[in-house]
Amino acid sequence: MAQPAHRYTVAEYLALERKAETKSEFLNGEIFAMAGASRRHNLITANLITRLSLQLERQPCEVYPSDMRVKAPAADFYTYPDVTVSCGEPRFEDVDLDILLNPTLIVEVLSKSTAGYDRGAKFDQYRTIESLREVLFVDQETIHVVQYVRQADDTWVLSESRNLSGTMSLASVEARLRLADIYAKVRLDGGPKRI
Repeated sequence: MAQPAHRYTVAEYLALERKAETKSEFLNGEIFAMAGASRRHNLITANLITRLSLQLERQPCEVYPSDMRVKAPAADFYTYPDVTVSCGEPRFEDVDLDILLNPTLIVEVLSKSTAGYDRGAKFDQYRTIESLREVLFVDQETIHVVQYVRQADDTWVLSESRNLSGTMSLASVEARLRLADIYAKVRLDGGPKRI
């Protein structure tokens, strides 16, 4: 008979995570190791952080890379989005200032192995974060950006672009992202690199 999996408390997870050399997510007492990122993933993430940081430098917003942990309150969910933007005064869970409670925008760069989880269960958890206004899913295999924007009635409106000449307007942070900039220097399907 199989032994039941050990359930961790939030305190146990944070104690382990703050000493670990690798990152793990936490959901309902379970710890999930995160895999390393591909070259494409890293290029796309760097492009996003650069473009957002430049556009938001005079706004009361902070742009964080994937080392900033975010908490979704509904299920004690702790995760590391690829890019997180917090506008206004950032709020943190404790004095370590490494668990953001009030993201405004979250961006996930999708891989084949995580796309279903990112767009499904993870997005379900993100929607429980009251401050969150917008979520972007950026495909690293093909040119495809999906945008969800929270409406006043707490519904989410979807829009997407598959056109390298397209632009995503980010109302939550008053910024615009050209797909050509998101995919700059990224080779897709073994073809020539994008400019």
